[in-house]
Amino acid sequence: MNEDRTNNDPDDKSWIEKISQVFSAEPKTRHDLLEILHVAKNNDVIDNDAVNIIDGAMKVSEMQVREIMVPRTQMNVIKAEQPLSELLPQIIDSAHSRYPVIGENTDEILGVLLAKDLLPQILNSDADNFDIRTMLRKAIVVPESKRLNVLLREFRENRNHMAIVIDEYGGVAGLVTIEDVLEEIVGEIEDETDLEPDTFITKLAENDYIIKALTPIEEFNETFNTNFSDEEFDTIGGIILQNFGHLPRRNEITTIDDYDFKILNADNRQVHLLRMTPRIQ
Repeated sequence: MNEDRTNNDPDDKSWIEKISQVFSAEPKTRHDLLEILHVAKNNDVIDNDAVNIIDGAMKVSEMQVREIMVPRTQMNVIKAEQPLSELLPQIIDSAHSRYPVIGENTDEILGVLLAKDLLPQILNSDADNFDIRTMLRKAIVVPESKRLNVLLREFRENRNHMAIVIDEYGGVAGLVTIEDVLEEIVGEIEDETDLEPDTFITKLAENDYIIKALTPIEEFNETFNTNFSDEEFDTIGGIILQNFGHLPRRNEITTIDDYDFKILNADNRQVHLLRMTPRIQ
């Protein structure tokens, strides 16, 4: 005797019908598409991470390089004339894998140095004849106005990881990496050079600190002998967002009491990392 297939669980039928209705719609705008995705998420068809990634990917197609680049004043560059004895400590301290190499000034980009290409030089006893120009890779140059989705495609096709950004006059405006673009889609990507998971506050120098946005206000107050209120927010990031009044981008600065907070890392959803400097009285 065949099983009667008409006695399906009514809840399952309702669930399937609902999903069919959702995806039968034809989104005409980005807002329509996001509404469909959120309904799908609420019905456990996709998870929240998938929605955020799709949203981030759509935003990237509307963003330009100038919005996420590291400005020239914060570029960690190497001067072509630096001796190996100065070069190696700089690379070890910054822990990056790629460095723009400049000539007389930042606008003269000679190429890009990969840190791994310096490894043979460590065993080379003839440091006096070291010439960094012999190991440089070609620098990829892009305009500030370039769309991020186009840049990401070019990074993938050409297997590049860094590009030098130029302004409308041909001067160097900053640099951008493939990680910068990907973080706009998937959120912050941490690696072994980032702060330890349990470290909220890191002292760089006297009156210069790296602060995670998730730092509990109580811990911040204890560290700096401050009296920030924790009635409305639990973390220092909450206070920062309230003070800005909008979701800030990288390098925006706000002042609270006697402290300057600069955004080091933020995506299209939240702030991640801050640089704090007390104002000297």
